[in-house]
Amino acid sequence: MAPAKSSFLFDLDGTLVDSVYQHVLAWHEALVGEGISLSIWRIHRRIGMSGGLLVNMLLRETGFELDPARIDRISRVHADAYRRRVVDVRPLPGARELLSALTEAGIPWAIATSGRMETAGPVLGKLGLSPNEHVIVTRDEVRHAKPDPDLFVAAAERLSVEVSASTVVGDSVWDMLASRRARALGIGLLSGGYGTEELERAGAYRVFEDPADMLAHLDEIGGRS
Repeated sequence: MAPAKSSFLFDLDGTLVDSVYQHVLAWHEALVGEGISLSIWRIHRRIGMSGGLLVNMLLRETGFELDPARIDRISRVHADAYRRRVVDVRPLPGARELLSALTEAGIPWAIATSGRMETAGPVLGKLGLSPNEHVIVTRDEVRHAKPDPDLFVAAAERLSVEVSASTVVGDSVWDMLASRRARALGIGLLSGGYGTEELERAGAYRVFEDPADMLAHLDEIGGRS
């Protein structure tokens, strides 16, 4: 029986593009607009999960009423605030080169992001990626986002690979928890602000600084043709 082929399922924000703090500030602006005062560090700890769940958890922490209209309004304002900041977002070091190396080696890869296409679209272009040419799964396409495994399961299905034989690459504990629930291997990157121990406790079997560091060790983690 032939061994399962390697494949990689990437998160987007904080993993391939340096956009975590733009998202944090956009969420902060949206919350302040609703009269909700919350420390920025608390918002950062929730980045990586679905926007709806993020707002639910933050409102629960502050004791504000979980009104569906308010949650939807906050999410819409966040999207608008993020789009104003997206001009400052850049690919992380080695991101383009890592994806190119996998492509050249014939190793399947996909992107699975908790963001919706309205916020993911502009930064995908900065990586030279298009939903028409690459496998990209967004929050719009699944019932539940991270820490549920739906995004990674859907991405593996689109690649026609077994998710349990795939490696999830992400920068947050929510990525690692989702990878464990999908029974995939998890690789953590420090480029989103979480620490090595946090990522390892959540399930990462290797942790690298950023995509460039991961690329330098690609042959150690199943990245050979």
